[in-house]
This record gives sequence, structure tokens and C-alpha cells, in this order.
Amino acid sequence: MAEAMTAYAQPLLDGTDGSSEQINHALALAMVCWNLALMPEEERNKALREMGPSLKMGADEFEAFRRTVVVPMIRRHEEMFPHMHGPGSTGDSHRNVRAATPSSRTPPVSGEKYPGTGRNAPCPCNSGKKYKKCCGR
Repeated sequence: MAEAMTAYAQPLLDGTDGSSEQINHALALAMVCWNLALMPEEERNKALREMGPSLKMGADEFEAFRRTVVVPMIRRHEEMFPHMHGPGSTGDSHRNVRAATPSSRTPPVSGEKYPGTGRNAPCPCNSGKKYKKCCGR
């Protein structure tokens, strides 16, 4: 994961002077863009609208930042990790892949099984794992 994140952040890292402060800033910005890329477009637009004021940028400055940094990094994510986007990920072009992370999956209530889920079937929580290796434990 660290290698993928570093490769993804490389354009932002290339724009630094090599200081740890700028590298940390570039990596933090890359993580924000990564998370935005995983959101459905409507949710992403809402997050961007809410983000503007907290960055203490004027409207024009934030729009330039969005256009020159955020949008290209989202497109980079879509190109580098196509399996996380679009049709085929779950058959829905607006899949929220955050549901695939262990921290946000919704496991069944203790002792409860998903009805009709075979042990080797993909887990209904969209983790990408087999049911027996995920919520079926």
C-alpha cells in the first residue's frame, strides 16, 4: 500500500524542495485527493465545497487549486487504480469503495449470517474478500 501511495503522490512529491515539511504536506494532500477519488461524485463535490473555507483560500484561489491539483490527482487515481472505479467494480459506476476498507465495512450482528451467502461467495459488505474470510468469521 505504501508503494502505491508513494507512486500516486509522485507528482506532488516532485514539486517539493525535499524538506520533510514539504514532503509531509505533499503526502497529506495526496491522501486527501485519494479519499476524494474514492467518493461518489456527488459526495466528492459536497466535500470540496465544504473544504474551501477551511483552507482559508479565496474562491478564485480555491478554484485554481481544485482545477490544477485536486482534479488531476483524482484522474491519476482513476488511471492508476481502474479496478477501484467504474463498471465492473460492483456493476455500479458510482461505487463507494470506502465500503471496502475494514474500518467502514458493516459486519453482521454477532452470530448472524447473511442469508443465502455461501462461504466462498464474495462478502456482501463489498470488502472484495470471500465471505468466509471476512464477515463469515
